Amino acid sequence: MSSQIRVTSTLSRQTEDFVPVSGNEVKMYVCGPTVQSPPHLGHGRAAVAFDMVRRYLSYRGYDVTFVRNITDVEDKIIAAAAETGETTEELSIRMAKAFSQAYDGLAVLDPDVEPKATEHIGEMLAMIERLIDRGLAYATDNGDVYFSVRSLESYGRLSGQDVDEMRAGTREIVGDLKHDAVDFALWKAAKPGEPAWDSPWGQGRPGWHIECSAMAERYLGETFDIHGGGTDLIFPHHENEIAQSEGANGTTFAKYWLHNGMVNLGGEKMSKSTGHLIELSEAIDLYGGAAVRLFYLRAHYRSPLEFSEALIDEARTALRRISGVLSRVDFSDHDAEPEVIDSFIEKMDDDFNTPDALGVVFETVREANRHLDAGEPAEPLAAAVAEMIDVLGIEVEDAEDGVSDLAQGVSAIVAELGVGEGETTVETLDRLLERRSVARAERDFATGDRIRDELGALGITIEDGPDGSQWHRR
Repeated sequence: MSSQIRVTSTLSRQTEDFVPVSGNEVKMYVCGPTVQSPPHLGHGRAAVAFDMVRRYLSYRGYDVTFVRNITDVEDKIIAAAAETGETTEELSIRMAKAFSQAYDGLAVLDPDVEPKATEHIGEMLAMIERLIDRGLAYATDNGDVYFSVRSLESYGRLSGQDVDEMRAGTREIVGDLKHDAVDFALWKAAKPGEPAWDSPWGQGRPGWHIECSAMAERYLGETFDIHGGGTDLIFPHHENEIAQSEGANGTTFAKYWLHNGMVNLGGEKMSKSTGHLIELSEAIDLYGGAAVRLFYLRAHYRSPLEFSEALIDEARTALRRISGVLSRVDFSDHDAEPEVIDSFIEKMDDDFNTPDALGVVFETVREANRHLDAGEPAEPLAAAVAEMIDVLGIEVEDAEDGVSDLAQGVSAIVAELGVGEGETTVETLDRLLERRSVARAERDFATGDRIRDELGALGITIEDGPDGSQWHRR
């Protein structure tokens, strides 16, 4: 059995032995959501990836402190609130609740600390002032404050960005008071109608990057063990966090940088800005949280992951296999088979290799079933399965909970109306709405009403509006 956890750090671009900064204590900071809209499948993957890392480190005996922030003031939130007619606070509270509920559905543990950016303005101002004092940042006449990228020689070492190439890819903006086009905002002067706080440079609000630097330092100190997030955050967000924190403190910010791969849909990254996404709550409703979590874990956390309904179905089948063997034998008073656990640990110690670790799980399920079919004892094997899935956060008791008969019911309607064959359930629902619109336009109200009523019986509400019809889960 391997006795050493090894992690692949984006910073070193190598797989390294994991050695905490301070003894048995592990401090983790993971960039949480910017809460301008509901979570999609990509957000769920990041949450599950670092929940898995946290759970495994705790299982291996480390004392883990896990911090995941909420970004509740940022350009996108301000724009989204303007569209909905809410205040930024009202929108961010509503969306943060949606994220929390979706994470619960995926069995993601609550963080030890979940700081909100708006509650840590003081820490941000203090860090900005230190950067100015060190000559790494400057205030402009209009009240903006910028980080001077060229003043930090180490800038770009996380992402591999070259400052001169960055400069060549920017354009001058008339009226821009930045000293260099590559400099980034630490503090933004107030604009009419936007949230603002007092500062030494006038009313304004923080830049996105300074928020995480300040909150991470507040709860984990100037140097901590693991900083996590999606690969889309490597540049500029995480690069700028390093510049701010190490510039302000003169010490290493995070020792290991771990990044999860993106979830793709039809070969393209899921994105709020493009609308190319599947909402996370919708996926949990349709397929069940345990199946979605297992779908994530069957790929290595650093690898890109292509969404398909077929893979979700495979995950649901796998959950039933696990649940089936655990229901065949009472293992509550038995210890797990040591050789199985050793093999599981060996796989997980290798950069949290959940695909290979799940291979151990499913091979143990098969072996336990063989023993039981032959009338032989299988309690230690079943106990090992239970222990491994507990470490991975897979709750097989909800393998079918929360999964309605929606997919089956929609399939029945599809078979009769001849629409949407071969598509995902979500796509089929969209096609059914189109079919209903055509029927109504042709004054075939019986078909239109039938689609509405049968979807209603499956928990789907159709809302008709001037811009067309939309469906959503009740």
